[in-house]
Amino acid sequence: MLRLPDLVGSPLSINSLREDLQVSHKAAAAWIAALERLYAIFRVPPFGAPRLRAVKKEQKHYHLDWSIVPADAPRFENLVACHLLKWVHFQQDAVGRDVELRYFRDTDGREVDFVIVEGRAPLVLVECKWGDAVIDRSLRYLHARYPEAAAWQVSAVGIKDYVSPDGIRVAPALSLLGDLV
Repeated sequence: MLRLPDLVGSPLSINSLREDLQVSHKAAAAWIAALERLYAIFRVPPFGAPRLRAVKKEQKHYHLDWSIVPADAPRFENLVACHLLKWVHFQQDAVGRDVELRYFRDTDGREVDFVIVEGRAPLVLVECKWGDAVIDRSLRYLHARYPEAAAWQVSAVGIKDYVSPDGIRVAPALSLLGDLV
């Protein structure tokens, strides 16, 4: 549990974690599963479509208590993950929608932090940045393949708020998170 906050936002490799902690793969996997059952962490699987050459196995993990993540940018990404997960759970439980929280990464290294999927089709794409930044090329790539999905690039301390010509909303995170239940 002490090692995991430093790994937030990157794919969680149980084999790498096993090597760091010098334990068996079975023990590391069992502890990760136990932490999930205790609601300490949750894992986000990748979104993948055959035409995107997406990775299919590597899951990212986040903490339900995002405040334990030491670095600012990963802590912010973890906070957004928690809010999106709560919205997904609300949609599943109260509305009965078939939605899931995923992330996107392909074999060319393009990554989008979060993809909310409904019935195998992306509904919302979210990229997290600490401050104002140019629109992420990976977000542009995925939005070009799924133009019907709402695309957001949110920032923690940024102040820019606009919609790009290709339909990507760049805004402070409060704009997106305020619209969630």
